[in-house]
Amino acid sequence: MTSAPPSAQLIGRHAEMRRLDELTGAAREGRGGALVLRGEAGIGKSALLAHAGRSAAGLRTLRASGSQYERELPFAALHQLCVPLLPHLAGLPEGHRAALRNAFGLATGAPDVFRIGLAALELLACAARERPLLCLIDDAHWLDAASSRVLTFVARRVGCEPVALVFAARSQPGVGGVDGVPDSGVGGLGGLSAPAVDGLDGPDRLRVPAAGGLDGPGGLPVPAVDGLDGPDRLPVPAVDGLDGPDRLPVPAAGELDDLPVLPVGGLGDADARALLAARGHVAVDDQVYRRLLAEARGNPLALLELPRAGGFGAPDTSSVPTRIERGFRARLAGLSDATRLLLTVASADPTGDPGLLWPAARRLDLDPAAAGAAATGTGLIEFGTRVRFCHPLARSAVYRAASPALRHTAHRVLAEVTDPVHDPDRRAWHRAQAGTGPDEDIAAELERSADRARARGGVVAAAAFLERAAALSLDTAKRTERTLTAVRAGLEAGLTDAAAELLTTVENTALDTDQHARVDLLRGRLAFSRHNDGNGPLFMLRAAQRLAGSDPERSRECFLDALEMSLVVGRAAGVMDTVLAAARSAPPVPRAPDVLDALIRLERDGHRAAVPLLRAALDGDGAPLWTSRPALAVILASELWDPHTHAAITDWLMKTGRASGAPLLLRLGLAQTVSGAALCGDLGQAEAAVVEEAALADATGGPPVTYHRLQLAALRGRRAAALELFDTVSAAATAHGSGQLVANTHWAAAVLHNGLGDYPAALDAARRAAAPGDLFLAGFSLPELIEAAVRCGEREAAGAALESLTERTAAGGTATGLGIAAYARGLVTGVEDHYREAVEHLDQSPLVPYLARAHLLYGEWLRRQGRRRDCRPHLRTAHELLAEAGVEAFARRAADELRATGEVAPARSGRPAQGRLTAQEAYIARLVATGATSKEVAARLFLSPRTIDAHLRNIFRKLGVTSRRQLRDHPGLGD
Repeated sequence: MTSAPPSAQLIGRHAEMRRLDELTGAAREGRGGALVLRGEAGIGKSALLAHAGRSAAGLRTLRASGSQYERELPFAALHQLCVPLLPHLAGLPEGHRAALRNAFGLATGAPDVFRIGLAALELLACAARERPLLCLIDDAHWLDAASSRVLTFVARRVGCEPVALVFAARSQPGVGGVDGVPDSGVGGLGGLSAPAVDGLDGPDRLRVPAAGGLDGPGGLPVPAVDGLDGPDRLPVPAVDGLDGPDRLPVPAAGELDDLPVLPVGGLGDADARALLAARGHVAVDDQVYRRLLAEARGNPLALLELPRAGGFGAPDTSSVPTRIERGFRARLAGLSDATRLLLTVASADPTGDPGLLWPAARRLDLDPAAAGAAATGTGLIEFGTRVRFCHPLARSAVYRAASPALRHTAHRVLAEVTDPVHDPDRRAWHRAQAGTGPDEDIAAELERSADRARARGGVVAAAAFLERAAALSLDTAKRTERTLTAVRAGLEAGLTDAAAELLTTVENTALDTDQHARVDLLRGRLAFSRHNDGNGPLFMLRAAQRLAGSDPERSRECFLDALEMSLVVGRAAGVMDTVLAAARSAPPVPRAPDVLDALIRLERDGHRAAVPLLRAALDGDGAPLWTSRPALAVILASELWDPHTHAAITDWLMKTGRASGAPLLLRLGLAQTVSGAALCGDLGQAEAAVVEEAALADATGGPPVTYHRLQLAALRGRRAAALELFDTVSAAATAHGSGQLVANTHWAAAVLHNGLGDYPAALDAARRAAAPGDLFLAGFSLPELIEAAVRCGEREAAGAALESLTERTAAGGTATGLGIAAYARGLVTGVEDHYREAVEHLDQSPLVPYLARAHLLYGEWLRRQGRRRDCRPHLRTAHELLAEAGVEAFARRAADELRATGEVAPARSGRPAQGRLTAQEAYIARLVATGATSKEVAARLFLSPRTIDAHLRNIFRKLGVTSRRQLRDHPGLGD
């Protein structure tokens, strides 16, 4: 950490200080905000933090600091920041109290990062009601990943709270290394920063994957491969692993990139000279001054350190941090062996705890007074309530300068003085660093540490422990097992490349059938996590085939995992057919037919033969399919044209997701809420669910879900906005190898263009959507294809599509399927009874836009038959239903048809109130209008209640109301 100059006024930092003063001034007035100071090591970021603390009159200052030694400890930095506020815990709701207590190790329970983020926000807001807060977070590039995510979550949501957060972080790239060499963690896994993987941790450990996204068919995620340990999938937020001081981990700075950034550059020539003169550091002539200024490049720490290290001797082209570190190393010259040993022990201790350093020194027969005084004299270190190096580069310089034998000695003695009960993981880590060869005792201790790390949310730490344990294993079987488990942990943490490299270390060893299958499963997950590698399902399939003889039950689960993964890749890739063909040839399992049997029958014999099995698979034997594989259940319900079952699945997803707090489950439920509401014509509810899903995705740091937005945009019918979305999603889906999402985009384009009356474009899109033969989408695209083909005069194509549609819908026998097939048949045959049949069936379906389309098509047919009086009631009904639902393109089509009969369509009677609001404001207004409190809305959107109240003031102003009661009575909001 760089010390600030003694003067209150920093030299050459007027713009930076002004920006910080503006931030703290806004917090003083009740407007929160955040700022990230970015610059290279030694550039003066810490000095600016010190200025912010000195000048923030009236604000309470809280401090925390990232540490390369503590990046493996989940929530370490958040705990530093919040410790002074713990007395306010009692004022928080019980759920928030529990979340923070779990995070800080005050209670047991699995950490839930986005709930902890909301709880931390509420804790800061609660404390800020007494006095505005200034939170200073130094060395943010070393934040543990869990703290980084939570603090970023908070920083993005304090706009309506009197809270200012200032982060100081090193510039990227090259932030994690020294001498231009990228740094790595222990053995290649421990020090890598990775996105947190949120998994499903609800009842029965749902087999919904922990990674891979939600943009498969109906939001189908990829199976979470955890080896062959059954469905106890426990993905947890990722934090980084254990690193020796010579292995600086890559900063977890990705989250901070979303916050406002203030670059901190070098000082100008005049300011650099003024700094040297102010400190009176060294007296040199003007020629040396110029060389010194050139080498320092405006870096304040370099200006103060290079003269001491002789930094102006010969031209030096290496980076400034490298030269600074060499300057720190130069201070070690001439020190006694005892002093160097004490400094090495201090550099190897991740805690800076004098309660460890001095007992360790005594074990080494060092004289603490003499060695400590000599070490202090170097200016590298100070001893107090904590042992502190003058800068992180100084600690690194000391550790790197030590010989391997000296490092081993330091770690050995630190392990001896570390409490095995209260700090067993650090003790195990020190023992591992002290060893020079395999040691089963240490390996077993590291394995136990990995279990504890996983329970606390440290997946990356677990991977680091396990990889080191594998390296120290004497027994080949144990080494293989630990390696495979380390790969699994690395995958859960998103460390794809490191996990793939580690997996290669066991591929040529003697593996049994079970281990071969696990390797294939891990390869499958690796392939899918790389998005553009379509071999994932094939590896899963190979695992299923390996297990078919020895464990048929697990083999079937692998077949289903392969099948789910192939659905994401898309039918066009041919993988699904390969999986089903292999499953057909697998040894039979004595059990009732399940979903795999149903899909095999569907592939082989068609819908009429398969529908009873599909229905039985959905209903399940004792529990519906959606309680174990909800995404697959969504697909099957849609394949059966069964909106009622889809609604039941969605309801279960929402209730279970909210009750369990499982982010992925809840996001899947919200996405299905959007789909169901859009298809049923409640576009207001669909838009509300889009807002909530986006808030949840933002809170958890997950990738955006887009397929439900495609459906909403297609039905809304706004050409420019929809086509822009389609192009964006299609490009991303193609790049990631998601054939199903590409097909989704084509279906949405077909609906849009049919609504707009652009039938050639609709026909082309519908053909593209139906061609792969994907479950659900192929069938659901056929009505669009038939309508467009008829309008384009391609009767043969329409007839063939109608035959396929009839076979699908007749087998399912639902009112929705029969009604849509009936109006498609009317288009092809021109028989009036078919249109009447469509209206009768769809009148029993919740899919209101499709009932409206049946009326529209019937009315269009009647008008073309010259029956103007008969067509008008159908066209009026179509226009009323479509306009009320907000299905704008088809509503305009109905209005145009009415005008052609000599009748003007009535003005739209939808929800004009919501048209003046943003999507988020409309969602808030809708919830408040139905009686929700600000706290309840805030919990849904992961905002503070004060932020919700601020939104409500804008809503009141836009709608011309002054109270919640008036909002409840406002047209279009209270229903």
